[in-house]
Amino acid sequence: MAALKCVLFLICIISMASAVTPGCKIRITSKGLEYLRQESLKFVEEELENIQIPDMSGREGRFSYSIKEVKITELNITYSNLHFQPDFGIVFEVQNSSISLTFKRQILYWLFQDVGSINASAEGVNIHTALRLSKDKAGRLKISNIICDASISKMRAKFSGTMSKVYNILASFITTGMRFILNQQICPVLNHAGTVLLNSLLDTVPVKTQVDNYVGIDYSLLSNPVVTSENLDMDFMGMFYGLYDENDTLVNYSEEPKIREYKHMVYLSLSEYFFDSAMYSYFKAGVFSTEISREKMSKDLELLLRTTYFGTIMLLDPSVMDGAIGLELKVTSPPKCVIKPSGTTVSVTAVVNVLLLPDNQEPIQLSSMTMESKMNAKVSMKGKKLAVHMDLRRFRIYSNQSALESLALIPLQTPLKTLLQLAVMPVINERTKRGVQIPLPEGMDFKEEVVQNHMGFITIGANLHFSKGLREVIEKNRPASNSTQP
Repeated sequence: MAALKCVLFLICIISMASAVTPGCKIRITSKGLEYLRQESLKFVEEELENIQIPDMSGREGRFSYSIKEVKITELNITYSNLHFQPDFGIVFEVQNSSISLTFKRQILYWLFQDVGSINASAEGVNIHTALRLSKDKAGRLKISNIICDASISKMRAKFSGTMSKVYNILASFITTGMRFILNQQICPVLNHAGTVLLNSLLDTVPVKTQVDNYVGIDYSLLSNPVVTSENLDMDFMGMFYGLYDENDTLVNYSEEPKIREYKHMVYLSLSEYFFDSAMYSYFKAGVFSTEISREKMSKDLELLLRTTYFGTIMLLDPSVMDGAIGLELKVTSPPKCVIKPSGTTVSVTAVVNVLLLPDNQEPIQLSSMTMESKMNAKVSMKGKKLAVHMDLRRFRIYSNQSALESLALIPLQTPLKTLLQLAVMPVINERTKRGVQIPLPEGMDFKEEVVQNHMGFITIGANLHFSKGLREVIEKNRPASNSTQP
């Protein structure tokens, strides 16, 4: 009994250890799906218009006939619906619609031959297509399976030409064959559109992609989407990693992001880990260090620093005493992000070295102090780019040597804070405003974004906008080996 308990305990521990907490979540609501329906309907119409119907020929009594150049001229979609199917994916339906066709005929009746055109219409067209959404091995969202059912209740044909009234007796025979062939073509076309064309659109969603010369971001799906009647939820890794070593990543101990709203078309939720992993990766890449000297250093601050460390400078070799004063800032540990309903802050601890910079000689360190700062971070979204703007909120410095020297640094607090605001913060914001792409397909953007802070995560509710047509994106990314429908 004791052994059984131990085994169960180990299984529980292993399962907890193997579970990965997402850093990013996305929810698509019924409102978002309704917006997608219009673009999807246009795409389906274009695909059905491209149905290839083979030529037909045969004999009925004394009549010999051939049907050629069958073309679909118009689709009249009376009713369409796009909705979620729980635990499966998305269902697209067309009901009580019609398809207009035209084709050339050639009919031989004994020694009489007649040619002309036939206008036909397929009525009572019903299509039910269910798309199963799942995660593939690369962590990408895919349409893994399609269940399709199509039916045509009746088909009418109207002959034209010199003997059209005579040939109307063939209408029932020809339309029966035409209806059968057309009905057999609908589902293969939609299967190809989903598994090949729409999957090529999903291939434009970034999974592991380079952000800049230092870091990349991992948007791998952690599990299959969770589909309910109201929404589709997806859990993404949401983790930055250093290009120097993709295996050196931050462990996620943060609160899991949550989405409880349904008001907007789409929601994005990001945990503290999403931002912490970015700062960890940049820290490991050695980005968080800078030097401020000469033209970057204000004359007033340089004079104040020279006065503060006058005694130390006087003990140096006279040949170096006239060297410029500079500052070296190095972040000593990865910055930490804290998200609360009241706002988002980033805490940074750094070492500030005061340097004497004699010409043509190595820098001489005059002093070293610790800097602790806290910055307000404002997250924003534009299109599909997530950006952050930082403002310096709190700042203090103290000596690593003694409490007495810390008191002597008090006059430097305000000038150094001003220097950071003028020389360092613009550089940081220039980098963060470039933003990082969120996992959305090409041609689809956010608009009317609303950012909300919660305890441990933020949510961004937005509506969707097509900056490019669905057809345009698909044609651009159409797989070369599948450029034509089978």
